Amino acid sequence: MTRSRLLPDNFTLTLIGVVLLASFLPASGQVAVGFGWLTNIAIGLLFFLHGAKLSREAIIAGAGHWRLHLLVFGLTFVLFPLLGLALKPLLSPLVGKDLYLGMLYLCALPATVQSAIAFTSLARGNIPAAICSAAASSLFGIFLTPLLVTLLLNVHGDSGSTLDAIIKISVQLLLPFIAGQVARRWIGAWVGRNKNWLKFVDQGSILLVVYGAFSEAVNEGIWQQIPLWDLAGLVVACCILLGLVLLASSFLGKLLGFDQPDRITILFCGSKKSLATGVPMAQVLFAGSTMGVLILPLMLFHQIQLMVCAVLAQRYAKRPESVVELMGQVDP
Repeated sequence: MTRSRLLPDNFTLTLIGVVLLASFLPASGQVAVGFGWLTNIAIGLLFFLHGAKLSREAIIAGAGHWRLHLLVFGLTFVLFPLLGLALKPLLSPLVGKDLYLGMLYLCALPATVQSAIAFTSLARGNIPAAICSAAASSLFGIFLTPLLVTLLLNVHGDSGSTLDAIIKISVQLLLPFIAGQVARRWIGAWVGRNKNWLKFVDQGSILLVVYGAFSEAVNEGIWQQIPLWDLAGLVVACCILLGLVLLASSFLGKLLGFDQPDRITILFCGSKKSLATGVPMAQVLFAGSTMGVLILPLMLFHQIQLMVCAVLAQRYAKRPESVVELMGQVDP
């Protein structure tokens, strides 16, 4: 029997398992220090491989669609933060102060890359534009997210300045990415052939960060600080935020005259937030036990966005093919 698309995937179940493991067997002392070094190495490898996988041709193919990219950027880095602030009277009592800060951190993050492109492809949207928009969002997020975090959360990173936070993120995330782009000419083909098992590097690095973050949070008493009612409210808060952004994405795509493939791309690229980028960034931006609380909304939002977008993508995929799509399948 096939698993329903509304059920969590294997990675999400593993993520839940890691949180439970950290809750009962948290790392501490020298074990936690060594684990932190291992996590940093895994994150560097993760972004190195992202750089090696990203095709320059794919970026160039979609780079000219500037109106679409501006709208996606506006949704990701303007609408999300504004909604996070505007909904404070509703969200803060619903989830509590600490989890609300996590919601604001979620709003400051860039869009996903892999899932946005995958859902756009499944729904027969503008795939080259999705590749370019999602990849650019991830890169610009390295610089924009620390600035937005400073404005929204009044957090300045470990060293006390936004510039230092940007530098730390650039060293830990951007430099490995650039190194991967440079090395692509030698290892790009190998990475392409082995992408099915290299995805475990992506997932493994996230699991390491989550375990380390929740271990520290558990040692500081996270589950005593967050009532069960706040966790239930967090589910509602994530659904409200995602629903508003999906409605805005659909409305603005139609209002600005985009065709349906472009509107599909806008919907899936503009409504997502990246777990793969957000978790490593949180490790750089936030110190101490606060990180576990701050990434909890992101982890939950990630699963909700996958389930909702899977349903939407399947619905778009069942629509009749347009004349333009049919002509694109005929060889000239």
